[in-house]
Amino acid sequence: MPPMSRTGRLFSVVAVIEAFTWAGLLAGMFLKYVTETTDAGVWLFGRLHGAAFLAYVAVVLVAAVRLRWGAIRTLVALAAGVPPLTTLLVERWLRRTGHLVDPVARDATGDRGRGSNELVDAS
Repeated sequence: MPPMSRTGRLFSVVAVIEAFTWAGLLAGMFLKYVTETTDAGVWLFGRLHGAAFLAYVAVVLVAAVRLRWGAIRTLVALAAGVPPLTTLLVERWLRRTGHLVDPVARDATGDRGRGSNELVDAS
């Protein structure tokens, strides 16, 4: 499989950042609401996660166009920004199926990636 495109690498980085800030926000909420010790984590990671989420949505939309994801992959990637840490799962899925690779390079090798919508002859 060809290497990831620049857009694919950007998506991967932003997906990891979005997940990291989600984890920080969850830890901050634990400290604020369960242990009732501090709200500094919510204050900090709430802001960071808000910015990371907006960046993630923008990068998903750009990647969907440049990497030709189609409606289903795009909607799954967008929805992954809502539950905690799900962007990591979607990033791994898109990487594994070859959808973070430049579509021209992917088409040139004839590899549409595992999980593509084409039927495969099992014989």
